Amino acid sequence: MKSQAVALFALVFAAVGFAHDHHHEDQIPLNYVKYPYQAVYPGDNEVTADSIFSGITTFAKLPWVQCLGKDRDTTFDIAFIGAPFDTGTSYRPGARFGPAGIRAGSRRLTLYGGYNVPLEVNPFHSGLKIVDCGDIPVTPYDNKFAIQQIEGGHKELLHRPAFSPLGNDALTGKPLVPISVDGKNHPRVVTLGGDHTIVLPLLRSIHSAYGPISVIHFDSHLDTWKPSVFGGAPSDQAAINHGTYFYWASQEGLIKNGSSIHGAIRTTLSGPADYANDDASGFRRIEAREIDTIGTDGIIKRIRETVGDRPVYLSIDIDSIDPAFAPATGTPETGGWSTRELRTIIRGLDGLHIVSADIVEVAPAYDTNAELTTMAAADVLFEVISVMAKTPLGKVAN
Repeated sequence: MKSQAVALFALVFAAVGFAHDHHHEDQIPLNYVKYPYQAVYPGDNEVTADSIFSGITTFAKLPWVQCLGKDRDTTFDIAFIGAPFDTGTSYRPGARFGPAGIRAGSRRLTLYGGYNVPLEVNPFHSGLKIVDCGDIPVTPYDNKFAIQQIEGGHKELLHRPAFSPLGNDALTGKPLVPISVDGKNHPRVVTLGGDHTIVLPLLRSIHSAYGPISVIHFDSHLDTWKPSVFGGAPSDQAAINHGTYFYWASQEGLIKNGSSIHGAIRTTLSGPADYANDDASGFRRIEAREIDTIGTDGIIKRIRETVGDRPVYLSIDIDSIDPAFAPATGTPETGGWSTRELRTIIRGLDGLHIVSADIVEVAPAYDTNAELTTMAAADVLFEVISVMAKTPLGKVAN
């Protein structure tokens, strides 16, 4: 009996010792891969539709990297990061759950493979290292501090060296040099919001690498309102919200005036003065209804004429899509574009130097059981990273 007890103790001790020796990073969930070039994403003529619903939920089953924690030295080319903030919204809250919802909506993105037929690219097999960095820890109690957290988290990712070199120009064969003002090859950061207030700290971060930036902004609302008009600015902090952040970005010199543009606008106004203020903030406008007269091709043409070949930041409010297709948002407006139309327009940005991007105002609590809004958000971002994968952030030196 005593020998049996000793043997049992030895077995338990061995098991405990094994548990202590086993590192968490070795506990790999089903189909989890550390880097995209080791990915389970199917290639041409390989097996698809295989248990895509299993495993932990990252964006499109990308590898999860704790970029702001133990993996703070890890480099990448494109990183997804969540900014779960929604205390700057004026109507329906809930976008703090947007990052989790968008990831859930992305689970079937690569169900049949990640090849983007219209753009003729598979961003997951493009040679770029694409990761999901989780979320920036954001306090729900103090907007001023939360905005600082978002800027700091984004800047920490943006100022890492990119994993892949820029390479050579496809036409001339000459080496590419970075388009940033600091001369460094920065990675791209795709932020999952969060309400649209988060774009002010994101643009502050972008400015530290690129200077004043051209902005393409898809939204049903202007978001350039004066604080005295939008909300009345009862306090300094209340003056910064999801309707005024572009006003402040313009005041701070973060936006390259005259080469920035809104698309899908269909908001009501306090009056014509709101448009005059929007002009002064440096934006041109494409009304949602113009799609009936100039079509998606005309919208793409106007966007490209406005931003030219400058570095550009892309900000997408899910309410640019009509609530028939994307109902789960904080301030829905009828009369918007369809998911198909917005995806077509984003594909029309192919060749632009999109330095980083975001999608915001996804509030999953208002979604249908079929996850229409979160799927739309994920599909829109699939188009964004496909465009990014085709165009490096470099130029031929003069």
